Amino acid sequence: MTPNKDISSMTYREATQELEEILRAIENDHVDVDELTQKVQRSSQLIKLCKDKLRAAEKAIDQVFNEENCEEPAKPKKPEGKSSNGTLF
Repeated sequence: MTPNKDISSMTYREATQELEEILRAIENDHVDVDELTQKVQRSSQLIKLCKDKLRAAEKAIDQVFNEENCEEPAKPKKPEGKSSNGTLF
């Protein structure tokens, strides 16, 4: 496994790849008890990073759709006091 990269500069892909490496190492008993706590803590940090990146992506996508008016446009309200049978008077 590569040395721990600074979390703040990691991409989503890098974080998920490191999580997979940690999981494989734990599953294959390549992590001794002394290392286990460090791996679990690192995994927790990586999971938080991934969740944060997913939330940020979701917000950005929602914003794009809202700006491009891709949502169903609101129907105009009928003016109060006007007849609803289609006549102006």
